[in-house]
Amino acid sequence: MSTRLSSVRRNWPLLLPVLAAVPGVVLRFSGAPLPAALAVVVLGVAVIGAAFFLSWGTELIERDIGQGLALALLALIAVLPEYAVDVVFAWKAGQDPETYAPLALANMTGANRLLIGVGWSVVVLVALTARRRRDPDASSEDTSAVRLEPVQTVEVAYLAVASLYALSFALRESLTLLDTVILFGIFALYLVRVSGAQDDDDDDDDEGGELVGPAARIAAGPTRTRRWAAIGMLVFAAAVILAVAEAFADSLVEAGTELGLSQFLLVQWVAPLASETPEFIAVLILAVKLRGAAALGALISSKINQWTLLVGIIPAVFALSSGSLGGLPIDPLQREELFLTAAQSVFAVSLVAAGALSRRGAYALLGLFVAQFVLAWTLPPDLAAIERVGLGALYLLLAAVVLVIRRRAMWVTLRDGLSGRALRQDSA
Repeated sequence: MSTRLSSVRRNWPLLLPVLAAVPGVVLRFSGAPLPAALAVVVLGVAVIGAAFFLSWGTELIERDIGQGLALALLALIAVLPEYAVDVVFAWKAGQDPETYAPLALANMTGANRLLIGVGWSVVVLVALTARRRRDPDASSEDTSAVRLEPVQTVEVAYLAVASLYALSFALRESLTLLDTVILFGIFALYLVRVSGAQDDDDDDDDEGGELVGPAARIAAGPTRTRRWAAIGMLVFAAAVILAVAEAFADSLVEAGTELGLSQFLLVQWVAPLASETPEFIAVLILAVKLRGAAALGALISSKINQWTLLVGIIPAVFALSSGSLGGLPIDPLQREELFLTAAQSVFAVSLVAAGALSRRGAYALLGLFVAQFVLAWTLPPDLAAIERVGLGALYLLLAAVVLVIRRRAMWVTLRDGLSGRALRQDSA
């Protein structure tokens, strides 16, 4: 009896995410009527529970497949809600493009800008604060920036390629199947490169890469148990996220609609905020554990995922739904949104071109995002168009200045990342 109680005490943290997730899953499939605000809370707690399993599972599986591929897997699972929402909108756009095509693109652009403007910046600021608190005597250099691992040069390089290609969307009248082929090809090349990463120096990670909490206890056991636990956690997290994400987004939209807010802005910002929540929580957990490079690397991988697979799947689903080879139409408003989103991405790449994101860079990303977000909700439509183009131009101007200063670092990043040289150097 005492042995059983001791086991429960040791493993109770593993039960909490399950207990958090069950009510949300039950609500999702039972269809029980709840006020929108209460449904947001119940479903949101389920998302948080899934995020903890996502974080623990990723940490465990790194031991078998390497950090690069593990973070790519984390990114893929974490953006599943994005796929669910965008696929629904893209399919409906095949039947009613005038209504749903803008919504499919709105959800995608909002998710992309949130990921960089809030995700990258907050993770870096949290990681640097956690490092300072853990080691008050740390040098200013150690607490001024989150430095990526050499293998993460691959992610920065492929994000640069995807971001430059995305700039062309603002010149289009549609997204076509050709875009699908090109974007899927970029992701496939990235996955081949990152799967070759050999993180031989993970055990010496100076950011505190050692496991703690439930993941540490599982990792201390038999290898077979660790592997099955990692798989189980990731499958559980993916299942919960897929089960509740759309309902969570719908509840947020419904709650916002009751307040008389714009449907377009709700789809662009509120729904992506809901679907990004699991990943934000998972990477914040890594950042607090002093694994800033892994946390930022996961978000960079997610950005590649969004710019390639997520954008590429939209015209493919639209073509299937419409029964034609015609592309998903892009109206003038969406061209402006795509331009702003791609420009922000180019600026973000310029900031990490040298293999680190500084505190100053994080504040720049956050400040520009907050300014754009506030203006989007407050400006009249005619001025909002000027704001989108103007801020996009500002992002590109700042990126050009940073890249001129760091041109050598960017060239080395592109050369080593695209060729796979960074992986060979890291494993040497």
